[in-house]
Amino acid sequence: MTRLSVNINKIATIRNARGGKMPDVAAAASACERFGAEGITVHPRPDERHIRYSDVREIKPLITTEFNIEGNPIPSFIDLVNEVRPHQVTLVPDAEDAITSNAGWDTIRHKDFLIDVCKEFKAHGIRTSIFVGADEAMVEGAALCGCDRVELYTEPYAELFPSDKEAAVAPFIKAAEKARECGLGLNAGHDLNLDNLEFFIRSIPWTDEVSIGHAIICDALYMGLEETIKAYLSKVKIF
Repeated sequence: MTRLSVNINKIATIRNARGGKMPDVAAAASACERFGAEGITVHPRPDERHIRYSDVREIKPLITTEFNIEGNPIPSFIDLVNEVRPHQVTLVPDAEDAITSNAGWDTIRHKDFLIDVCKEFKAHGIRTSIFVGADEAMVEGAALCGCDRVELYTEPYAELFPSDKEAAVAPFIKAAEKARECGLGLNAGHDLNLDNLEFFIRSIPWTDEVSIGHAIICDALYMGLEETIKAYLSKVKIF
């Protein structure tokens, strides 16, 4: 059954826009779990424009479900993950100035680097996921790097979904089948929302986890955080 991990970066963005501690990011993480979220995701970037490294340290002891830290494995990120030891780390090839994640890894070109990073995290008992596009070769390459899971970058699916949902999901089914063939767990994330999430899960029911942040916070402005998380859970708990 697919798990819902809530990315709380946007809550930190609101706090940082004003300064101070409102909204309280750690309290928000606990509230998300209380409302039914089955995991919390954070993505600290080097400029700390949303989630800060200090937030990661503060949140970890509060998590009662699963803690997922995602980001580009630069030295400071690697040190943070090894210190905090979340349940899962997701490797994302973001440039430092990226507004949001916009591509998966080239797991063939960066194979040697990713092998070393996966080996280090797994030595600390941290499940390791590599963020990739819906490309069977990149999924197979990720498996050769020694990761436990891949996370499929779903923005292309979300963009095409309104006009042709079957065509939108087709390459993701192939990539997901390749992941299963390679013995990898399967995560998905980026621009999944209440409109397109259920169809994705019905098409790829062996998805282990979806990580959703921006859409949840947008919907929570109108529906409230508790009702929004319940609505998203209803889209993933369909089997």
